[in-house]
Amino acid sequence: MERPWAWRPVTVIAVLTAGATLALSPWYGYHRDELYFRVLAGRPAWGYVDQPPLTPMLGKAALWLFGDTVTALRVFPALAMAVLVVLVALVARELGGDRRAQAMAAAGVATGAYTLIAGHTLLTVSFDLPFWTAAILFALRALLRDQPRWWLAAGAVIGLATYNKHLVVLLVLGLVAGLLIAGPRRPFAGPWLWAGALVAAVAAAPNLLYQATHGWPQLTMAAALSADEGAELRVLFVPMQLTLFGPVVSVIAAYGFARLWRDRRVRALAVAYPVTAALTLVSGGRFDYTAGLIVALFAAGCVGLSRARAGRVRLAWAFLAVNALVSVVLALPVVPAGELARTPVPAINEVARESVGWPRFAAAVGGVLRALPLDERARAVIVTGNYGEYGALDRAGLTRVYSGHNQLWEYGPPPADGTVAILVNVGPRARELFAACEEKARVDNGVDVGNEEQGMPVWVCRDPVRPWSATWPMWRHFS
Repeated sequence: MERPWAWRPVTVIAVLTAGATLALSPWYGYHRDELYFRVLAGRPAWGYVDQPPLTPMLGKAALWLFGDTVTALRVFPALAMAVLVVLVALVARELGGDRRAQAMAAAGVATGAYTLIAGHTLLTVSFDLPFWTAAILFALRALLRDQPRWWLAAGAVIGLATYNKHLVVLLVLGLVAGLLIAGPRRPFAGPWLWAGALVAAVAAAPNLLYQATHGWPQLTMAAALSADEGAELRVLFVPMQLTLFGPVVSVIAAYGFARLWRDRRVRALAVAYPVTAALTLVSGGRFDYTAGLIVALFAAGCVGLSRARAGRVRLAWAFLAVNALVSVVLALPVVPAGELARTPVPAINEVARESVGWPRFAAAVGGVLRALPLDERARAVIVTGNYGEYGALDRAGLTRVYSGHNQLWEYGPPPADGTVAILVNVGPRARELFAACEEKARVDNGVDVGNEEQGMPVWVCRDPVRPWSATWPMWRHFS
């Protein structure tokens, strides 16, 4: 018997989540990824060397619909988190949760630190979470309702998810391994699971065709990330599994894992988590690659808690309230920017620390450019070390800006007449490519937050020892 749908409380939670994240949008500023997506939005393509097209495409739509502001870029992430809230409540309902379980699942996920960051900022994870949760919901319906046609819906969502990130393949591998290891295996004997796989393949085909015809740049990108950050990410993996949405959500998710393990019908979902975690560790992937499964495990835990004694349910709600309070402080820009450096927030939340100081960064670089003699200014180029810096200068209206970072390398090299170069965050080896370099300024974000740009020197280099066309391959890097 299908449980009643708690649409009223879930709708309220979804609306409040979207409204709160959107209302706080302009309090700090753009994150470096948003500045990058803004650049890519101006150069629409079927794919990029470091990602599929969906997030930049949504950024372009937001700028066209709502204007060129940071709040405009964040409309779709806020809406995506509202959708996630609804989906996680439906997962709880599918697992037998009553209205209380659905409301708890919705509220717990809505106020998790990772959710709030994803809803507040235009990131690829902003859309990965609802994609994964929708695929899990449809897979559960196929397994629990004995309605295998739902595999078609799961396949469609998985295929569409590849246009955001290819990481949804981890979910597919996890679920397939779960079905093979723990069962039920009967979906493999019928046509619907295979039909769903075909739907996913057809939906993803144009995206995969782009990769195949461009030398599989996503594999190059993944290898570079693993080599650059893999060891650190492996060390952080377990601690971040416990704190990604907050420790209380993690504890309830662990309880949900145990509940799913005891149910033969959905044990595959429990197995999918350790399989995905193992694949992430082996590949040196980011610790948040398991976030979509943590959401599903949490929903299962809420179903179990809703059947506990009233005192335990009240205690769970109290702990979730504390979890929400801590998450809000850590994930959203509620601490004034001037006080941020005196709190632990920048050390914990990369999005917060990399969202301050961009106007001052652009002003420092622009000041160096304007200080050049007129003849040098006319032929000067600016080269940055990362896409955030490039995006900040583009947002400030500076021209002749280049970078070797990820997709931006494709937009170079600088013109042959660029014999004066302003360099930011490129390292001493790059400066060796010029006859002379001198430091002209240092970046100060004004709030003493220790992000990547704080204290960075701005160099003016003259007379390249070789043409840009010859040295440009040396500037390319992935991260």
